[in-house]
Amino acid sequence: MNDDQLLRYSRHILLDEIGIEGQQRLLDATALVIGAGGLGSPAAMYLATAGLGRIVIADGDTVDLTNLQRQIAHSTARVGWPKAASARETLAALNPQIEVVAIAERLAGDALAREVGRATVVLDCSDNFATRHAVNRACVAAGVPLVSGAAIRFEAQVSVFDPRDAASPCYHCLFPEADDAEEIRCATMGVFAPLVGIVGAMQAAEALKLVAGIGRSLAGRLLLLDARSMEWTSIKLPRDADCPVCGQRHH
Repeated sequence: MNDDQLLRYSRHILLDEIGIEGQQRLLDATALVIGAGGLGSPAAMYLATAGLGRIVIADGDTVDLTNLQRQIAHSTARVGWPKAASARETLAALNPQIEVVAIAERLAGDALAREVGRATVVLDCSDNFATRHAVNRACVAAGVPLVSGAAIRFEAQVSVFDPRDAASPCYHCLFPEADDAEEIRCATMGVFAPLVGIVGAMQAAEALKLVAGIGRSLAGRLLLLDARSMEWTSIKLPRDADCPVCGQRHH
């Protein structure tokens, strides 16, 4: 690290759990952020300010006026921009020393597998089950930890699915894939603006902990938040030994 970086990250370096070694691990890492919306905005912004060295942000959508109530990586002037490009501009302004790669498409198939395989950690900030399940399968296959968040109305959830941990369930263990799964979208249901900020920031925190190797992650636990009463509920998540996605992982 150069003098500028030592200053920029000094408040991290002062933490015994992180220090220079932990900060260097962050600088050497790649985070793949799926979605540059309500969750992806704060998650990616905190990863950028914290010095996560390479951030790949993928989103096939464009910035819409209705996004601006909560998607803080975007601005009024960028309505109509690809969200990935808008987010890249924001992250570059926050921290010009890191590398930010914008992918203005919804990652799927081989492209998704390739980007997950290159990542140190993946943050699922998407808003649909199809993407969540595809990302989960890619992370299990590549052995890359997944930080998952979701928020709708006043309710949110966050967890970590870590295929490196034999006891950790995967996303499919928790939410088995079903053809008739009802999609609940912000467009029809609404979402409380700061809620996505709370969850996105937590996703960044879990990702940074995983990369720096500090603390205990949310693997095996699901945190549920009701923002109306501001009450958290923690649920233990067992792994499904017969899960079609991760069940054969350690056989």
